[in-house]
Amino acid sequence: MSGLVNALVIVAVVALVIARQFRARRISTDRRWWILPLVLALVALREPGMIDAHHRAGSVALLAAELVIGLAMGAGWAWTTRVWTAPDGAIWSKSTKASAAVWVAGIALRVGLFALGAVLGVHQDSSALLLALAGTLVVRSGVLIWRAQSLTAAGGRRAAYGDAERRSAWKEGV
Repeated sequence: MSGLVNALVIVAVVALVIARQFRARRISTDRRWWILPLVLALVALREPGMIDAHHRAGSVALLAAELVIGLAMGAGWAWTTRVWTAPDGAIWSKSTKASAAVWVAGIALRVGLFALGAVLGVHQDSSALLLALAGTLVVRSGVLIWRAQSLTAAGGRRAAYGDAERRSAWKEGV
């Protein structure tokens, strides 16, 4: 695929992921939440152009920064997501305005990294972005599962980030 098509696909997928997270979603702690990030990471690592052969040091530094941003973004996204226990004992989550701010900041930092790489003449492949997205998803999912399990272990409702928000009277379906 061309670079423009890749960019459009990435933007569409990110928009879909973000839109889905702003609806109430039931958390299942027994699912294999790590499979999708693992598949994304394996696909990214199979691509040969992740490191620019002509600018190894700069390329590795940009990749490391991309991974750090991805991991931080996943942690920020998970900790700004509201998690609560419904009266029936089911655990639900919904991203907040702070989660949107985490996404905006992460995207801005990634655009800045891409611009820096372009100024330095370092070739940047989409596999680095895919690997960072895998890191984002695994950290977010792991932290949310951990938070959900801590609510279950507590045996009841505990205060969660976003509890001060006005709640709707109904839950959206998954």
